[in-house]
Amino acid sequence: MSNDMQQYSTKQTTQSARVNQHETINPSILYYGTPVIILSTLNEDRSTNLSPLSSSWALGDCLVLGIGTQGKAYENLCHHPECVINLPDDSMWRKVEVMGRLTGSSPVPEVKEEMGYTFCQDKFRTVGLTSQSSVQVAPDKIAECPLQIEAALQHIRIPEHTPNMAIVEVKAVKVHAHSHLISDFNKIDPKQWHPLIYNFRHYYGLGERQGENFRADK
Repeated sequence: MSNDMQQYSTKQTTQSARVNQHETINPSILYYGTPVIILSTLNEDRSTNLSPLSSSWALGDCLVLGIGTQGKAYENLCHHPECVINLPDDSMWRKVEVMGRLTGSSPVPEVKEEMGYTFCQDKFRTVGLTSQSSVQVAPDKIAECPLQIEAALQHIRIPEHTPNMAIVEVKAVKVHAHSHLISDFNKIDPKQWHPLIYNFRHYYGLGERQGENFRADK
């Protein structure tokens, strides 16, 4: 091997080792990049509460949600076992961020008050969103969200190791999509769907960063 080739190989190996070098850290959050959802649940007066969430996954028609036990969404699901998973696109990040500072709980739980949350009775009006009647469940959908999943509660589990969080299992009963997303019968065109991604408290689409959460630096 020539000297030039040896130098190039050494340089590449050094760069690769630098790129692949890890450090042990202790981050305050583990929001490693998941789609934002806005959960509709039913209040005691039959109005709809909206809660932005970043912890969810789906397999088949089963969805699993991570919900704080001190929020209104958890309280509502314990009393009425239905919800709507509204999926905003990346253009809606500002509305999600405004909503993220609000809570439907009154009085505001102390832990949320310390983080800057304020009570809001009508999040649709405050945020500037349009309510739509659902087909099979009681909570309203959000018209502006391109994907909406009506769902029925199946199970709530509170892990012993993290008692301030609930693992909520729901089953999809109706799915609605904006017409421009539908490419074929019962098919979503992934080229047209641009989910809003929550990436370590910053908002992204599938490309450039869109904005950041008010607690991004905390």
